[in-house]
Formats: sequence, C-alpha cells, structure tokens
Amino acid sequence: MQTGTYSYPPMERVIYGRPFAEALAEEVARLGAGAVFLMAGGTLSRETDVVRQVQDALGARLAGVWTRMGAHSPRTDVVAAANAAREAKADLIVTLGGGSVTDGAKMVGFCLGNEVTDPAQLDAFAARMGPDGKLVRPPAKPSPLRSIAIPTTLSAGEFSATAGCTDTVRQVKQSYAHPTMMPRVVILDPAVTRHTPEWLFLSTGIRAVDHAVEDLCSTNSQPFSDGASLHALRLLSRGLPAVHDDPTDLAARLDCQLGAWMSMVGSQVGVMKGASHGIGHMLGGTAGVPHGYTSCVMLPHVLRFNAPVNAERQRWVSEAMGRPGMAAGDVVAELVARLGLPRRLRDLGVPAELLDRIAAESMHDRYIPANPRPIRSATVVRHLLDLAW
Repeated sequence: MQTGTYSYPPMERVIYGRPFAEALAEEVARLGAGAVFLMAGGTLSRETDVVRQVQDALGARLAGVWTRMGAHSPRTDVVAAANAAREAKADLIVTLGGGSVTDGAKMVGFCLGNEVTDPAQLDAFAARMGPDGKLVRPPAKPSPLRSIAIPTTLSAGEFSATAGCTDTVRQVKQSYAHPTMMPRVVILDPAVTRHTPEWLFLSTGIRAVDHAVEDLCSTNSQPFSDGASLHALRLLSRGLPAVHDDPTDLAARLDCQLGAWMSMVGSQVGVMKGASHGIGHMLGGTAGVPHGYTSCVMLPHVLRFNAPVNAERQRWVSEAMGRPGMAAGDVVAELVARLGLPRRLRDLGVPAELLDRIAAESMHDRYIPANPRPIRSATVVRHLLDLAW
C-alpha cells in the first residue's frame, strides 16, 4: 500500500492569461513593495519594449534594472547582481526572461540571505553527494528578498525552490536550495513569449516534457504530481506542435505555459527525477548545451534504458501524449523531430573527447542515484552519451 505526505509549496499564487504589466502592478501594490529590482534577459531588454512596460507600470517603485545574467547563471553574474540589489536597498525582485534569469534571481536572494559577496563563498553552500550516495545540502539562511517571476520560456524553474549556478572556472554547475528561493508569485502571459526565439520556446517545452516524464516515472512519485504530470503531457504534446505551426496562436502558447506549470508539481514536493536531468545538468554546465536541448537529446535514450523497470509508467506517458501502444522513448523522439529540434549531441557541437568528463561529473549529480534503473558507474552514463552522440 502506498503511503506518503504531500506538502504545499511556499508560493502564493499563479496568474495566467493576463497582460504581464497589468498583473505585475497589482501584485507589487498588494505586496507593498517600494523598491523593486528588475532582472531581465539581455536580448529581451535590448530588442523589445518589455523593460519599458515594467518601468511604466511600476514608476517610482522601480529601484534598479539588471540585464547581465549569462547562460546557466554564472556565479560571477549572480554575485554582481546581488551586490547591485543590496546597494539598491531592494525589497522585491521581479524577473522577466528565461531560466537563467529566474535561477539568477533565486541565487541573488540566497546570496543576500547568506552574506555572500564573493563567488568563491558559494562553494560552502553547494549541494554535494554524501558517502552513502544521498544528497547533502549545507545549512543556509532564508532569503530576505523574494520574487515575482514572469517567464518567457517553458523550462519552468520559477515553480521550484532550487537553482542551478555555474562555476565558470571549473565549468561545473552546482545546485542550491532553500524554500524561500521559490517566487511568491508567477505571472504567465502568453503574449510576452512571442519575443522568445522559436528554438528556445520549443526546446524548453521539451524540457517541461522531461520534467513531467521523469516525475511520472520516478521511484518516489506522488499521486497529486502523477495527475499533474499526465495533464502536463496532454497540454504540451498538443500545444508545442500548434505553436510550431502557428507562432501567433496565443491559446496554444498558454497551453504550453500551463503544461510547464503542471510539469513542476512533482519538483515542488521532492519527487526525484532521473538520468535525463542528471546528465543534462552536466551537459549544460560543462559543455554549454542549453537546457531544452539536453532534454531533446537525452530523454528518449534514458526512457529506453529505463523501460525494463518501469514499462507501465512509460505506457502512461505514451497514452497522455496521444500515442498509445508506442514506446515512450519513441514518442518523445517523434515529438522532438516534429518540432525540428536537435536530436544528437554532435549536432550541438559537443566534442567526443568531452564525453568521459561529462560522464564522470554526472555521477555527482543528485538525480543519477535516483534513476529508476540503477546507474552505478560512469561507464553506464558514457554508454547513454554514446547513444546520444
């Protein structure tokens, strides 16, 4: 008999289908914030008017704007932004952009709460694998600066209390977490996603598919997250092709945003993912592969590898994605191909000589020990990388 406990996350509300500037102004007023620190994507701030829309909506409540957050949230950028937010005496962060900006804002709050003023100090707080293979998170103080997130991609990090942050010296992406890193509010406006490059929107949609699939197939899944993951796969498997065929279809874009939200219910309560995420973290931090692309390339192979131990769960995946009777790995690969996204590591410029290092680093990721089919050596990871290369 299944037993467990479901704990609701420390997020207050999700607002969807409304213009972001209008909803943001209302939320800032509701929260009583008087010094908002806006973190926005660099390209978004240079090539669109969205920052101006925030400035018009907030007026004197806007205390600072930060637009320099590199891919995979480099710790140098994170600490520099935290120092700027401290100087601005910010009492709320607003993010407008993709996963790197979202994670960057979480890390800014983390740095402020733990008096981090130099990138090297973050080593003391990074998660690590213990001798027993279990994840160890050093104690950390709460963030004094919470956020409102306005995502423009579908990677959905705004719905979790964890963040990835890259040490660019060692080229390693590390994990950090605290319940107060989760945004207080998320605003989903499909119109603002029209500024997102098609490859980025669609590939992060596959990242959301990866969230839902690995949660559904997890060894510690929960009934509530199972239901959300199944609905996420229904929304994403119809919404992503619709956006690919007609980028102006705002209803399809909202389906994708809602699917990305649903895909994160398991992450909010500690459902463990598997090797697609574990390897993907290293492909991002070590080889510079965008989040969405790591899922496009790795998820089909990981599903095929895991099929001997979770075939029933994988049947649920295929049914939810509208392809009953087809192997789940093939269903995901079919969707990736339908969207015109990369399917091989070599197509992403990952050199073969880097695969051994990626395999070795992956063994330190928290999701490798949690993979449904045990992975006990870097040799197995290297095999999966070879299949994907």
